[in-house]
Parts: sequence; structure tokens; C-alpha cells
Amino acid sequence: MSQDPRLTPARPHLADSRLRGIVEATRFVEGQERRLRVPSAPLRRTPSLQSGTETEALLGDAVTFYAEEGDHAFVQLQRDGYVGYLPVESLGPADPAPTHVVTAVRTFVYPAPDLKRPPLGHLSLGARLAATGREGDYLATPLGFVFAPHCREAEFTVPDHAATAERLVGTPYLWGGRTSLGLDCSGLVQLSLHVAGRECPRDADMQERALGTALPDDPAALERGDLVFWRGHVGLMLDRDLLIHANGHHMAVAVEPLVEARARILANSYGPVTSFRRP
Repeated sequence: MSQDPRLTPARPHLADSRLRGIVEATRFVEGQERRLRVPSAPLRRTPSLQSGTETEALLGDAVTFYAEEGDHAFVQLQRDGYVGYLPVESLGPADPAPTHVVTAVRTFVYPAPDLKRPPLGHLSLGARLAATGREGDYLATPLGFVFAPHCREAEFTVPDHAATAERLVGTPYLWGGRTSLGLDCSGLVQLSLHVAGRECPRDADMQERALGTALPDDPAALERGDLVFWRGHVGLMLDRDLLIHANGHHMAVAVEPLVEARARILANSYGPVTSFRRP
């Protein structure tokens, strides 16, 4: 099991029982499966509202729950292994399992199957919901009613992950974000690959180590969907010339020529491209 603290469910006072004899902790506990029951929630490094968001969990995400610490729960996200603290109130039972996935960039949740009613909230692309029935054009869910054409069966995928990224152009940059309200660079790549039905780690350095095969630094060799890595940054190619990435320069998901992005990032002292990879 990885000892990367981002992926290791262990703190000095608490650890997964599977880590007994591997890590030191005051107490070891067996994890329990839970599921996110709210549209999205921030995963924090520490159980404090002042702690920055490391990533976000979406409705329907399965988590392994270890313990409550005040208003937060120490958990591990099952989709990518990320460890941290979610709000206790964001978690519900593991069942029922999701039946549908949101395929619209964003959709609303209504108190009744009626578009004229004030919405209760919204769901982001990739959120997974458990439908309990259908009334006309709306799925009934524990949160409320969701417009059915904005969803597909839970197994649905979009193989072209670059096409998913393109749909998110203009989404504001948000550190730790992985919803259509805000994304960071690796969140954009992870969300796009997850919509394609592919596993993907959360952070850029993890993605660079784990995804695909290395490519030469040759623009002529690049294809749609290839990944470009810098130290602490990642984007993906729409073709051999154009890069799409969530970035702090534009403070948004933006498309620009790769050659321009490379020059600017190098000039800003973030360094050269570290690798090209084909996932």
C-alpha cells in the first residue's frame, strides 16, 4: 500500500486496520463503506474549515469512513484513493447504489417534477444519483427531481475525454475543484477521464507517473487526448497544436496553442515540460 500521505489512510492518532504493523498510530479501525449524499463536498487535509480544499467528492461517490472528528469525517475516496476529511453531514449509507450519472455540464434539482418550481440546488457533470422512479421527464431521487435527459444510465461513458474537456471551456479555475463550477488542472483531466470510464489519479504528479505511455517531445507526434505535464501542472491536447487546461493565468479552463503555453510557463519560472504521455 502506498505510503504517500495523500493516499494512506493514516494519521498519528488513527489508521486503517489494514495498516497495522506498517504505520504507527494510537488507534486502528476498520473502515465502513459510505456514500456522498449531497451534490458535492470539499475534501480537506485537516478537520478544519480553514484547511484548504484538496479535492472534491461528488454525489454518489463511494468512500471508506473511519471516524468522526467534530463536524468532519476521516475518509478515503474509493475512486482515486485520496485521503482526508469530509463534512460528516455530507455522508450517507452506501446503499442504494447509483443508477444514473449526470451527463449535462450542470443540472438542477427540483422539489417537484416542474421546471417552474424554485430549484433546491444543482448537480455537476459526473455526479451519480440513485433514481427511485420517474415522473414524466424527471427522475425522482432522494435529493429531489432531476431532468431525465440530463442523465444516462450509470454505466454510460464518453470515450473521447478531450470532448468532455472542451465542454468545460470557461469553467473558473478553483484549486482542488473537480465540478463544473470550478476546476483545477488535474481535476479537469481526472473528470474528463472518469467520464470516459477510465481510472485516473487525482494530482498532476500522480497522473504523470500512472497514466499511459511516454511520448517524444515532438509536436508532430502529438494526438488528440495526449497529456502534457509540467512540474505541478497538466493539460491535454485537442490536436497537435492546441492545448486545453485549467490554469491560473486565465483563471479558467482555456484553449491556447501549446507553443504559447510552453513559453509563458517557462518564462514564469514554473519550468519546462516534463513529459508528454498518451493515456
